[in-house]
Amino acid sequence: MRATEQDGTYPRPQLLRAAWCDLGGQWDFGRDDAMTAGPGDAVFDRTITVPFPPESPASGIHDTGFTPCVWYRRTFGPDELRAAGSDPAHPRVLLHFGAVDHDAAVWVNGQLVAEHVGGQSPFSADITSVVEDGENELVVRAIDLPRDVSVLRGKQDWREQPHAIWYHRTTGIWQPVWLECVPELSIEALDWAADLASASVAADIALAGRVPEDAWLHITLTHEDVLLAETRVRALGRSSATVRLVVPEQLNGQQYEELLWRPGKPTLIDAAVAVEGSDGVVIDEVAGYLGLRSVSVTPERLLLNDRPLFMRAVLAQNYWPETHLAAAPEALRREVELILELGFNAARVHQKAEDPRFLYWADRLGLMIWAETASAYAFDTRAVTNLVAEWTAIVRRDRSHPSIIAWVPLNESWGVQHIAHDPRQQAFSRSVADLTRALDGTRPVISNDGWEHTDSDIMTVHDYEPDPAVLAERYGDEARLRRMLAGLGPAGRRMSVADPVSDLPVMLTEFGGVSLATGSDGDWGYSTANDTAAFEEHVTAVIGTVGSAAPLAGFCYTQLTDTGQETNGLVYADRTPKFPAERIRAAVLGERG
Repeated sequence: MRATEQDGTYPRPQLLRAAWCDLGGQWDFGRDDAMTAGPGDAVFDRTITVPFPPESPASGIHDTGFTPCVWYRRTFGPDELRAAGSDPAHPRVLLHFGAVDHDAAVWVNGQLVAEHVGGQSPFSADITSVVEDGENELVVRAIDLPRDVSVLRGKQDWREQPHAIWYHRTTGIWQPVWLECVPELSIEALDWAADLASASVAADIALAGRVPEDAWLHITLTHEDVLLAETRVRALGRSSATVRLVVPEQLNGQQYEELLWRPGKPTLIDAAVAVEGSDGVVIDEVAGYLGLRSVSVTPERLLLNDRPLFMRAVLAQNYWPETHLAAAPEALRREVELILELGFNAARVHQKAEDPRFLYWADRLGLMIWAETASAYAFDTRAVTNLVAEWTAIVRRDRSHPSIIAWVPLNESWGVQHIAHDPRQQAFSRSVADLTRALDGTRPVISNDGWEHTDSDIMTVHDYEPDPAVLAERYGDEARLRRMLAGLGPAGRRMSVADPVSDLPVMLTEFGGVSLATGSDGDWGYSTANDTAAFEEHVTAVIGTVGSAAPLAGFCYTQLTDTGQETNGLVYADRTPKFPAERIRAAVLGERG
């Protein structure tokens, strides 16, 4: 079982088991606008296709109005449990949810088995004690108040109809639901971190169940059937352990780069992790993967594997007309492929923590990811608590993906609107940046993308100036750029609320935003081209100008796709390019015809 060769359907790609059961498909569904029902008296008068949100056409509901509370119901029985791997050696039944927006409660056979707050993070329940031999009833309630601005809303509109850069809401289940059966002692979590200088890899392993003193952890790393490293260590009764493996092949300084992960050569290492008894008998085993790579910065550049790399990124809303924020597995793979085909080496998934299956394809195909989260719009105790809790869960879930090269917990002062003069909001921004570094010290952190930085490792600027000549003046001269960073930026916001401004690499992480007019009154963009020829000329000019600005360490163009009324994509909502893909690619790569 190679985790690097999976088909992209398994919901948790870096901790893979051979048996699992997808509970997607047709569920009973009902609304509860009064929020007064319980699991015994909820009304199920519709059918919904899970995991697509009820606002989306693919769900079969397609109700885009305010939906504060929804209910789901389905049954599962012996067939599903057998598919999930149930047998005497795997008696424990786990129920997993990829994401439910926003407050979820789960019942099995009338018993409450899980409650979870947070619309982007996964949660699980051990339902062994409530599962019966025959059919079992699974009921889920999701509460998502449309006007609650203290939750992480991201691009979900608080108004009933989408406007400007905000879109239809996502309510309820929007990522996979699945069953898996595990032993009494099982591997619960697995994280990887590579250290190139010491030619080593650290595996953080969490176990569930009673851990005997004589249990062992057995880890092997391979690449294309070649054994790279192997170790077997005593668990010593602990429920968590960090195990370090030296990869001898990486000790050769003349060849160590051959196995490194990078765009264009995204080498992945297969991992097998087992819990064994003292007699060597396997109790539980999982497959995973990792990438050997490092990310750091100098005052001028982003370094990948200690080599300068210019980031050519695109802003990706990852929103589809038929499925909204959710996506079918094949759409996730195709999105990564499309971004690479258009010449970009990175994507900034905007105001959304993406499905891990998208990150799997980014890992496997070699697309760097600027990882972000949805923002709240308010600054209050609930908003602070919500962001800290959910961001922690997101970083813990995704930190082993080699494709992720930076973390972005805050964007454009959303949720910290008065950070320029409010010491509490400044402290919050700094603390979230430091929390991120505490959870994962291997990547740069951007404390507040776009402006009003507090403690960033990269200075980022958002600038929708449409005139290429103005962009050339602002970003083509190092001294002029540094003066701007020390004061007010293009949006009239202070670039930094820290004093003095640190000497950091600079990236233009939002620019462009050119809309191709379609004649609809609802078209929206930061600037507009009236026909395809003008659109291509404008896009090519602004990307070319920014891409050739020597002081910049990278850019992120807005945006990949048209999304709702926001018609400033390089491709239409159906992913058809607005001018030939090879010419978009040439513009992104700075190639002249």
